[in-house]
Amino acid sequence: MTTMNAIKLLTISTLLITQAAWAQVKPTYLLTQESCRKIAASARAFATTNAAPGGSIAIVDAGGHLLYLERMDNTFAQAAEVSWQKARTAALFRKTTKTFEDNINTGRVALTTVGPVMLQGGVPIVYRGEVIGAIGVSGTKSADQDTDVANAGAATQLD
Repeated sequence: MTTMNAIKLLTISTLLITQAAWAQVKPTYLLTQESCRKIAASARAFATTNAAPGGSIAIVDAGGHLLYLERMDNTFAQAAEVSWQKARTAALFRKTTKTFEDNINTGRVALTTVGPVMLQGGVPIVYRGEVIGAIGVSGTKSADQDTDVANAGAATQLD
């Protein structure tokens, strides 16, 4: 084998190994303040259109850390904490908090000992098939309305 062929073979091998290493890294998407404001605006617009008075909207990252919080006028103070904890639960478990509340209401009461808020109104935010955060809503007319408002926010197109 000539020196030139050996260099070509080494270069090709290095490129293939580098390509394989890149294939092992999964892209991660993050919520920005702009995307949080857009999601919250969608939730608010739905709430306004569907007569969902008051309420608090919290948006968290995939780790459950608070990124955005908005409490409407005349909403009870604890709604801010409850909405954040609903969002946190949805992000960490990567499923809606309605799933947990429904399970508790149908007899799986042991879930009440887990710790996170198991009240409906928390919904994961999915982007390109990956949970990148969650939205939680508390303080509207009903638990179902909390979920509807959160679903409207989570459905916001981020592209």
